[in-house]
Amino acid sequence: MSNFKTLYNEKIVPELMKEYNYTTVMAVPKLEKIVVNMGVGDGSKDEKFITAAVKDLEKITGQKPVVTKARKSIAGFKVREGQPIGVKVTLRGENMYYFFEKLVKVGLPRVRDFRGVSPHSFDGKGNYTIGIKEQLIFPEIDYDEVVKVRGMDIIFVTTAKSNEEAKSLLAGFGMPFRN
Repeated sequence: MSNFKTLYNEKIVPELMKEYNYTTVMAVPKLEKIVVNMGVGDGSKDEKFITAAVKDLEKITGQKPVVTKARKSIAGFKVREGQPIGVKVTLRGENMYYFFEKLVKVGLPRVRDFRGVSPHSFDGKGNYTIGIKEQLIFPEIDYDEVVKVRGMDIIFVTTAKSNEEAKSLLAGFGMPFRN
């Protein structure tokens, strides 16, 4: 069992129950899934960019990514319907906790000029999104093998009813929010 799952069960649940006066453990917000999405704009022109992104995301998350395709054609972006334009992974259970722990303890501290993540990226329904400028912050990525430096979006989906509850939950896991 991952350290973060134990941390959630033993420390975060009792703290949140006290803070928000929940009557049952089931009412306490929990992390449902983490979606990691990597947009590959050049993927429409060359297949090797998609393959490289799939390989990188698989190394980072330990799970095979799904190639996302364009839903409709947009002439301005030179995109046709059905063209591969990105890769994504949905993490749940143990994999989710392992990835979250790696992100907080290893990934984010390696970001240049890091001052904490924005406390304003909540969507009002208890979900949180964070954007990362390069995949090189993860130790599994070898700089010499990178085809192109890419960013990624990481979406934390929680069962929280409000932004405050979700922020308390993520802060309990050690998410470094800016003040």
